[in-house]
Amino acid sequence: MDFGGTAVTGVHVSCVAALRRYYGLAPGPVKVHEPYQMLGLVEDDLRAAMGIDVTGVFPRKTMFGSSATDWKEWNFRGLDVLVPTDFRIKTEPNGDILIYPEGDETAAPSGRMPMGSAFFDTIVRQPPIDDEKLDPADNLEEFGPISAEDLDHIERSVRAIAGSGYGVAASFGGTAFGDIALVPAPFLKNPKGIRDVTEWYISTRTRRGYIHSIFERQCELGIENLARIHQRIGHAVDCVFLCGTDFGTQTSSFCSVPTFRELWFPYYKRVNDWVHANTAWKCFKHSCGSVERFFESFIEAGFDIINPVQCSAAGMEPGELKRKYGSRLVFWGGGVDTQKTLPFGTPRQVREEVLRRCEIFAPGGGFVFNSIHNLQAGTPVENIAAMLDAVHQFNGVSHV
Repeated sequence: MDFGGTAVTGVHVSCVAALRRYYGLAPGPVKVHEPYQMLGLVEDDLRAAMGIDVTGVFPRKTMFGSSATDWKEWNFRGLDVLVPTDFRIKTEPNGDILIYPEGDETAAPSGRMPMGSAFFDTIVRQPPIDDEKLDPADNLEEFGPISAEDLDHIERSVRAIAGSGYGVAASFGGTAFGDIALVPAPFLKNPKGIRDVTEWYISTRTRRGYIHSIFERQCELGIENLARIHQRIGHAVDCVFLCGTDFGTQTSSFCSVPTFRELWFPYYKRVNDWVHANTAWKCFKHSCGSVERFFESFIEAGFDIINPVQCSAAGMEPGELKRKYGSRLVFWGGGVDTQKTLPFGTPRQVREEVLRRCEIFAPGGGFVFNSIHNLQAGTPVENIAAMLDAVHQFNGVSHV
């Protein structure tokens, strides 16, 4: 079971605080290790209380470009939390909160948390586009050789959990081809190139040569960086979260299978082939939505793990997924619906759904229990506890 091991299997900081109170753990501000989604750090004591089997290795910098190594206190709408030292914000008269890239208040803000929301939305900062002057290098500004500082951080993080007995999911970054959360570059002060979300999607159709040029160089750099990381840490992690590009919507997909195979598949396959040829790591792919149509291509490209297994989306019926792909893919997620059941159901309804999903996905292995994406703000702690208790019940484990 995984909660908190990656940025797509995480727990909102308000839920982490609520769980700590529920289990009677030491009080104190929770660290917001990823401010973009306001994810709280699941510390060892809470991991043990919840009965989690997985821990994570995270990048040194957050989605807003600040280093998550030093901390300061912040009152998040009544909840005292810890945020990175370079977390710098401005509250507007209407209550919206603006955040600055790299903590630089002289730059234009790159994120907005609307009043009443519990996480940040990216502010798109798209310079005027002149197709005659478009340079793929502009969209590659955030990709480059991994720094010695980042390598040291990864090595320290891995050493800190060595011998812990937990499965280790690592997020190194650099291999997310066209992840729409990253395209606007909220971590850069002055992003250039194509950064508007709509314009990027249009470009996958109208500027494919440009996109291929970006992906080609990103792929080269990504593999070079993975090689340098592997030299430092060896086989000390179990899987690596390689890409979070979403290909599905609630009812359909963002592109056709032929488009996927032309534009993304070659680069995924090169990265995954390198990982499998040179490491013992497993390759983790995140894609929300109705994505069953891509599963054969994901498998052929070398992905071992699929997340979040959005069973509420069209064509994502759990039993059929397990029947068709259960021997070839690990389902990391799909354990309970986070759109309706977990946030709005009763503890009994949560328990029943969790047990049904475990009965479907667990036989024969290849299942890491997680909710469908992160645990969101406002989820009743009693429902989260009911979910965890149901997993332990299914596993025949007495967990207190």
